[in-house]
Amino acid sequence: MERAQQGPRARYREQTRTEIKDLALRQLAEGGGTALALTRIAKEMGLSGPALYRYFAGRDDLLNALIRDAYDDAAAAMARAAARSAKGSRGVRARLHDLAEAYRTWAIAEPHRYLLIQGAPVPGYVAPADTLERARAVLGPFLPLFATGSPGPAVAATVDEMTAWLAADGTVGAWVARYAPEAAGPPDGPAGEGRAASALAGAVLAWTQLHGSVSLEVAGQFAGMAHRGGTLLGAHMEMLADAFGLDQAPA
Repeated sequence: MERAQQGPRARYREQTRTEIKDLALRQLAEGGGTALALTRIAKEMGLSGPALYRYFAGRDDLLNALIRDAYDDAAAAMARAAARSAKGSRGVRARLHDLAEAYRTWAIAEPHRYLLIQGAPVPGYVAPADTLERARAVLGPFLPLFATGSPGPAVAATVDEMTAWLAADGTVGAWVARYAPEAAGPPDGPAGEGRAASALAGAVLAWTQLHGSVSLEVAGQFAGMAHRGGTLLGAHMEMLADAFGLDQAPA
């Protein structure tokens, strides 16, 4: 009986939290992270300040929720793209392009949310520790693609650094194993020498290329230029695929 009575209250609480987050996202779209103002949200909703704090403890608590939601939505979009791309006979290089375009598509559709998690930090705000795993979930689908590669000289130093990172941080190895279990064996084991390091180096380099190109496009920096953002990003992914020998037969 008690649970049944609390059901509607719980639903109302969740609806109110969603409305607060929607208004916060509108503020972010209008003025970025520094524009977030709980007092203005409360006024628009017809709530007092103390009433609003029953749903979020403060600005940072609200930002935490928005950032978690954004990472989770981006990760879900990437997982869907990876699942679609894996069907049929598409090669690894084509699947890399599919993932890159899915990342770009999400960012362009959700520019204020993208900039919240990938743009300039909000002054005085420190993101919660659990956002690290959420950020890794966004990049996770890239790991199995680069695990198939044969890194060339251009990325050899990065692969070496990733090898050291894997040895120093067990959570990184667990991340690779979760998304690319075929690369999770010992470096000199049957999985092939350095496959985990190759996977990690490729994913990190893909992220830097994605972040650079997509952030410039989302911020409007390509305005007045002749190229499309997707064309530029595609060129970046081709160069990265070449550097890792994706879809090439082993020498």
